[in-house]
Amino acid sequence: MANSRYAWEIPKTNSVRLLKEHRFEYVKSFEQPDVLLPNTWIVVRIDGRGFHKLSDHYAFAKPNDRRALDLMNAAAVEVMKELPDLCIAYGVSDEFSFVFHPNCQLFERRNGKLVTTIVSTFTAHYVYKWSEYFPDRPLLPPHLPSFDGRAVIYPNNRILRDYMSWRQVDCHINNLYNTTFWTMVLQGGMSNTDAEQELKGTLSADKNEILFKRFGINYNNELEIYKKGTVLYRQYELEEPKPTKSLADEEAPVFESKQSKSQQDKIRKLRRKAQVVIDHVDIIKDEFWEKRPWILSGNPGKLPA
Repeated sequence: MANSRYAWEIPKTNSVRLLKEHRFEYVKSFEQPDVLLPNTWIVVRIDGRGFHKLSDHYAFAKPNDRRALDLMNAAAVEVMKELPDLCIAYGVSDEFSFVFHPNCQLFERRNGKLVTTIVSTFTAHYVYKWSEYFPDRPLLPPHLPSFDGRAVIYPNNRILRDYMSWRQVDCHINNLYNTTFWTMVLQGGMSNTDAEQELKGTLSADKNEILFKRFGINYNNELEIYKKGTVLYRQYELEEPKPTKSLADEEAPVFESKQSKSQQDKIRKLRRKAQVVIDHVDIIKDEFWEKRPWILSGNPGKLPA
């Protein structure tokens, strides 16, 4: 180091040797692989953190704030556009599930990369678009929206569909309860405690009866977005349902030959051309999936004329 102007400067003659023998590179050995199982559906589900406090602070309407739901949907659409590997997404309240097909090779299927990309992209668009939906309620610290996420893998089409059905059933159960609860509080003048106590142990039929007999509300007439949540997918020409596969086929693991990089790039380009649509429909019944076979197959359909 005597030839250096400063003690911390590395002489050029020794720089290559020192880089090769870098004594700090050992820390890379602590990084653990987090690659998700191949040939499985990947679902990245994000949830709002502390959204009860956030919704109270920004005075979200009860039981549903259409602006808040539309904002969630708008942010999710942008995620779908930026990541053409996604084939479908489902959202309700402050959560969204994003689904990658079993043949997806994005980020080599690394758990951390997939989850953090989804969460950060969604959050960025949610914050960016906030003023479009809440122009009179500017975001201010410390009440800022944030989301967490996790990835879960599912081995076959049937279980993936069961997962999606579970989220939609959960949407219906929670919305019926919240609609009844807040109607009793806001229109019936009951306290939160009294309304909660009366609803304890009630069935769906009981809640429907309370809404109709006391307040003249037919729950069936509520908006579909509240009852069914939101499903996002790429729109191609609808197809006529074909003979249904056997249950054994539905339950069989999905084994796909690994696509080349050129094949993946071609499919991404085709997917980017398709419009991402926002829908509020039943995804539990077979009809939705049979008319949109491209979702489960992973192969782009024919663009609408």
